[in-house]
Amino acid sequence: MALAARIKFGTDGWRGVIADDFTYANVARVGAAIAASLHDPRRSGLAPYREWGVPCRPAAAGLIVGYDTRFLSAEFARHLGRAVAEAGIPVQVTDGPVPTPAVSAAVVKRGLAGGAMITASHNPPQWSGVKFKPEYGGSATAEITALIESHLPPHAPEIGDPPVEAVAIKEEYLARLRDAVDLRELARAPLYVVVDAMYGSAQGYLASLLRAVRIPHLAVRSTVDPLFGGKKPEPLPENVVPLKAVIRSLRARARGRIVVGLITDGDGDRAAAMDERGQFLDTHRTAALLVWHLSQHRNLDGMILKSFALTDMIGKLADHVGVPWREIQVGFKWAVEDLVTGKAAFAGEESGGYGYAWHLPERDGVLSNLLLLELVAATGKPLGALVEELFELVGPHHYARRDLALPTRLEVMERLAAAPPERLAGQRVVKVETLDGLKLRLDRGWVLFRASGTEPILRLYCEMDSPAAVQLVLGEAERLARGGLL
Repeated sequence: MALAARIKFGTDGWRGVIADDFTYANVARVGAAIAASLHDPRRSGLAPYREWGVPCRPAAAGLIVGYDTRFLSAEFARHLGRAVAEAGIPVQVTDGPVPTPAVSAAVVKRGLAGGAMITASHNPPQWSGVKFKPEYGGSATAEITALIESHLPPHAPEIGDPPVEAVAIKEEYLARLRDAVDLRELARAPLYVVVDAMYGSAQGYLASLLRAVRIPHLAVRSTVDPLFGGKKPEPLPENVVPLKAVIRSLRARARGRIVVGLITDGDGDRAAAMDERGQFLDTHRTAALLVWHLSQHRNLDGMILKSFALTDMIGKLADHVGVPWREIQVGFKWAVEDLVTGKAAFAGEESGGYGYAWHLPERDGVLSNLLLLELVAATGKPLGALVEELFELVGPHHYARRDLALPTRLEVMERLAAAPPERLAGQRVVKVETLDGLKLRLDRGWVLFRASGTEPILRLYCEMDSPAAVQLVLGEAERLARGGLL
């Protein structure tokens, strides 16, 4: 691919296929653009600095670069770091793979001008990417990434051998987590935890915290495997079969303790869970349980943000406890303003990213898992029983997603937006919503059509009152997307 190929930041950073468009040359171009954006005097006029009260730190405050466990991630991180350092900006590169929220936490604690993370998050193993984290330690806004893109050079810059410092940030991030959750209180509960890092860069973090307070636990898929065991490192049912097998084999070994399965994705900013029977708790049930826990045991004070693709349970729970809530577009960059300014206390998205204003304006899968443990400890009930109680309160909600590899996904979206159906799978379309994609509100739930911002995929999201209804609606939605007649 030509060096002048277009580089575009999507919902959370720029991503590409390794050795195709994600090359050393293009990584250097992104590094040079980040450096130029930090030097650009227009930066101080952007909304986070002009309106949110975020201090605009000078480029001389420095940049930190972290990386995940993907192929060549360490080498790409150092290459990007050298491209930034070439512009005279002090650069630190982590001494090993780290979760994305650890980089964000380091930006805030160390008073840096920003951070970059080499990761493609949940994407397949052949992908890599670059996420940028400004001074506030969260997803970059669209105007910040637009400023970076405006400085992209047409060719890879010449890079000498500028100094780049290797740093360890694991312990300072763990200390932040220990401040957020009372681990000794968790240790008093009869827990047995199975931690599934999905071969990602959060491996060892939860285990370290649990080990320190002697909570019985077992770590699975906690080694470096750039191929992620042949699966996408995304918390979906088909990708967590090994965890299910382990949990189902633990009944005797747990000796009456409550078994909890905790999952983080490829770069540790997403979370999901599995109950004591090996039943997967999708990101919607996980989000709802977190909101329920925060409202019941954490004195949740502030608005709740939910992405357009996230469960209706969030709004119902917020209404139940009298907390305001609002839907936002998909992508955590749409949540950071209200988290930074304190207007919102919690933000959640369908992909499993949950952020907390009192911690970081950033998705944090490790903290989210700790809060699930906190919920189990506070109630003395396993996750399966808690989901049943949740359904008693807000009604049954079942969800599934299909990802369609459609080269014409943008044309499909235009066709559907121009002529949405009046009925789908035997249900009336009672409302059409277009905040992000096309959501059809049906008699018994909803289905959302949305083109991915990071992959050439059309995503179909569906929530209904029964698993059978979900599959029926998704099947008809796929036929509609592919041009079939209903």
